[in-house]
Amino acid sequence: MKKFFEYKTIDSNVKLQPIVIEKHGNINVVRDDLLPGGTKRRFIYKFLTSHPNVKEWVYASPRVGYAQVALAHACKDLGLKATVVIPKGKHFFLTTEAISLGANMIEVPMGFLTHIQHVAKKYASENESCGLIPFGLDHPIIIDEIKNIASGLNIKPKEVWTCISSGVLSRGLQSAWPDAKFYGVRVGHGTTDRERGRAEVFDSKYKFNQKCKSDEKPPFPSSDYYDSKVWSFIKEHASPDALFWNVGS
Repeated sequence: MKKFFEYKTIDSNVKLQPIVIEKHGNINVVRDDLLPGGTKRRFIYKFLTSHPNVKEWVYASPRVGYAQVALAHACKDLGLKATVVIPKGKHFFLTTEAISLGANMIEVPMGFLTHIQHVAKKYASENESCGLIPFGLDHPIIIDEIKNIASGLNIKPKEVWTCISSGVLSRGLQSAWPDAKFYGVRVGHGTTDRERGRAEVFDSKYKFNQKCKSDEKPPFPSSDYYDSKVWSFIKEHASPDALFWNVGS
């Protein structure tokens, strides 16, 4: 059984697909794999439109980071330019999709995260009308938008599961549902106490750029590098009727 939840973005000209919650076994799943660009696209518009003088947005992304696609979709919707700084080398499908949407790519040799973040910051500071997207979309406006959208879903889950890295999604949902128990499965980034909020955190056995094995993936499209890695923990530890927020495919 599917439940559909309509909502409006901050820009009335942007029409996104409704949030779909679907039952898989005894777990309620937010199917944001159904939205091109995924969950991060849903929550970024208010931040972008709160800076009306910015015409080009810059983001430092890991090769398999989903925010590059979310930003590319949102900038295309709003008539803005998206520039993504990535490590030089093989393009994963997310980068290919972002390019197809019009995003400009700056490829950096020796692309450690701290280095690509430095390059992105320098590029933004040297170009007029540029704005820098915080890594992981970690900004109060975005976290507040997550809270507002989740609060409007007319559900009150008792237990919520997410993949967790910078913790932005989890913290926004924690604000929306203060009485719920939260769990996160950490992939790649060393999530700090501030970033995880009140979520109890499990560590994935996979590195960030490793794919989840097929027999551990959920029965719906989910990111091989991110959300899929949560499903085995859900099957082992989650309570009946827990909610899993699937960010993308």
